Amino acid sequence: MEENLLSASKVTGEGFLAPRAVNDGRSIDPEEPAILAITDFTRETPITVDEDRPIDAALEDMIRFGVRALLVLRERRIAGLITSYDIQGERPLQFLQTSTYEHHRDVRVGHIMTPWNELLALDWDAVRHARAGELLEVLRRVGRTHLLLIERGADRRSVVRGLASRARFERQVRPAPAGRVSAARAAT
Repeated sequence: MEENLLSASKVTGEGFLAPRAVNDGRSIDPEEPAILAITDFTRETPITVDEDRPIDAALEDMIRFGVRALLVLRERRIAGLITSYDIQGERPLQFLQTSTYEHHRDVRVGHIMTPWNELLALDWDAVRHARAGELLEVLRRVGRTHLLLIERGADRRSVVRGLASRARFERQVRPAPAGRVSAARAAT
């Protein structure tokens, strides 16, 4: 055993990170805690991308890591969010039509991302106490594919604690049984 452990060799080829083992396959009841279907960055490492990365490479990263959104970094700070919908939708074409760039391959993440100041966010403490059905209703109502979950630090800075994905909630949250009204719908 020690011989195998101690026989190191040089690495060859490219290095990749293993896909994340996200526990998003389990169905949950609308009345269960919403945190069962969110990506909590204290438990799962956020996947990030530099704003200068080509959008096709960013999409390849999403596929490799099994995610549909990446936090965009500028000088180690969050500058925005980019989703697979942004890359595969009309945004690249709209950008090319209004810029001096000519080719899709020249479009960078920073050109089409949603900037930090335009992102929608929910308070972490509120989400911590919310039910899955309630958060699913919020995601549908605001019409966004992702919402940031913000926790206020002791110094009042916004700390991105997690991410809520509408697609993940729609996959995981079972419809309420007929005749039963969810707490989210009863409140509206």
